[in-house]
Amino acid sequence: MKNTLTRKSAFLFGASLVLPFAASAPAQAQWAVYDAANHVQNVLAAARELQQVNQQAQSLLNEATMLENQARNLANLPLSVLSPLEQSLAQTEQIVGQAQGLSYNLTSIDQAFSQTYPQALASPGSAARMTADAQTRWQNARDGYQDGLRAQTGAVQNLDATRSQIDSLVTSSQSATGALQAAQSGNQLTALQTRQLADLTAVVTAMGRAQALDGARQVESEEQGRAQLANFLNYGAGYTPGTAQMFH
Repeated sequence: MKNTLTRKSAFLFGASLVLPFAASAPAQAQWAVYDAANHVQNVLAAARELQQVNQQAQSLLNEATMLENQARNLANLPLSVLSPLEQSLAQTEQIVGQAQGLSYNLTSIDQAFSQTYPQALASPGSAARMTADAQTRWQNARDGYQDGLRAQTGAVQNLDATRSQIDSLVTSSQSATGALQAAQSGNQLTALQTRQLADLTAVVTAMGRAQALDGARQVESEEQGRAQLANFLNYGAGYTPGTAQMFH
C-alpha cells in the first residue's frame, strides 16, 4: 500500500513538471504562413495605383502644355506700325485738304461754276472783268496741277517707309510664337495696303481735279470767245444813208 502511494506521488510530481512545458509548446512552435494569392493581389493593386498616378501626371503635363500654348496664342506682337501709318494717312489727308483755289466742297464748287465758269455768256462784260475771270480760271487750273504733283510727291515719299515696315512685319510674322501674333501681323500688313490705296486714291483724285479744272478753263475760254465774237458781229442796224446839205 505504501509503495502504491509512493508511485502515485511520483507520477503526480512528474506530471506537474511536464504540463507547463506541454502547455507552452504550441505557442513557441508557430510558423509564418506565406499567402501567394494575397501577395499577388497586393502587387496588382500597387501597379494599378502607380498607373493612375502616371496618368494623372501626364494629364497635368498636357494641361500645362495647353496653357503654355494658350499663353503664346494670346501674346501680343511686339512690333506695331499703326502709329506711323496713322501719321502718313494724316499727312495725305492734309495734302488733299490744302487744295488751292476750288476746295473739295460741293457748295463752293457750284458757286464758282455759276460765277467764274458760267454755262453761257449772254453778253461779255467789261474787258477788265473778262480778264479777271480768265486769270482766275487759269490760276485754278495751275493750282490744280500743283496740288496733283504734291499728292504724287507724298505718295512717293511714303514708299520707302512702306518697304521698311513691310520687311519688319514679314520678319515678325515668320517668328510669331502664337496665333494672335500672326493675326496681328497680318492685320498690320492689311493696314499698310490700305494706306497705299489711300495714297493712290489721293493722287488719282488730285490729278482728276487738275484735269477737270483745266478742261473747265478751256471750255469757258471757248464760250467767252464765242460771246465776244457775237458781240463784235452785232453792230446794230448798220449804216443808214441820209441827205447832206453842204452849201447854204
